[in-house]
Amino acid sequence: MLQSRIHRIALVNILLMAFALPVLAQSEKQKKSMPVGTPVLWRDPGPIESRNLLLGAGGEAMKPDLRKVTFIEQKTGGYSTKYRVKDAAGNEWIAKLGKEAQPDTAANRLLWAMGYETEIAYLIPHLTIEGKGTFENVRLEARPKHTDRTGDWKWENNPFTGTPQFQGLKVMMVLINNWDIKDSNNEILATRNEGTGEGELRYIISDLGGSFGKTGGFIARSRNKPSDFVKADFIKGVKADVIDFNYGGKSKKLFDNITISDAKWIGGLLARLNDEQIKDAFRAANYLPEEVERLSSAVRQRIEALNSVSAQVASRP
Repeated sequence: MLQSRIHRIALVNILLMAFALPVLAQSEKQKKSMPVGTPVLWRDPGPIESRNLLLGAGGEAMKPDLRKVTFIEQKTGGYSTKYRVKDAAGNEWIAKLGKEAQPDTAANRLLWAMGYETEIAYLIPHLTIEGKGTFENVRLEARPKHTDRTGDWKWENNPFTGTPQFQGLKVMMVLINNWDIKDSNNEILATRNEGTGEGELRYIISDLGGSFGKTGGFIARSRNKPSDFVKADFIKGVKADVIDFNYGGKSKKLFDNITISDAKWIGGLLARLNDEQIKDAFRAANYLPEEVERLSSAVRQRIEALNSVSAQVASRP
């Protein structure tokens, strides 16, 4: 009887270990794969006036080799159709099709000009993807070999909450009328700083496609509609030290605590952009010449409004 009981106990222990080992192994694997590095959202952009908004973060060196672009797989999720593709140099990209490609590219350029970490992206006016067809206005977003995409970061909980840089990023979202503010549009890129060799965790907004329309209610919202963007109000007023923006998109509460000092910080950077640079952000996205003029003029007016509010409040007795 005792021997039988011992056998049963031994069997139970063996079964428990059999189930526990894979769990422990998975736990250890997750621990080992956790990215390590310094969180980075923004860097001092230096002389903003000389930044090339036609090329953006990737510059000339990172441009895709379009002699041959081949289809790898279709990506699921999100509003737009997306394909993983490979260019003639063997580099991989995510091709975004449809109406989000243009605003995504233009918004990317403006954020990068201010010093924010961004995707490396280019808008291709006419692109043939072997195995899929020929498309117009395709945004190609780089997938560098030595950069790991480690997951989302949260608007409500991140290492930069409360900093001028994070508050400035929120102002940028209102300035471009990006109403699609959600954590799943954010990415943490694990890579190494080329200068120091140290690990970095770069916090970016990967999807900016819900921009340059209007941010109204669920039915009224639009994306990539210049006529809506140029007519939309930007600032409704100032209550005490807090700016009341005309924002009707997702996560509205995020924009309830943007102060005059926040506006002054990002407004000072934005004011250093010249008109041709702002136009280049939209030229990079292949907007029509008349759309470039209207969109860039509206952005300039918003920059001036931001700095005007800061100046008026600063001059109060």
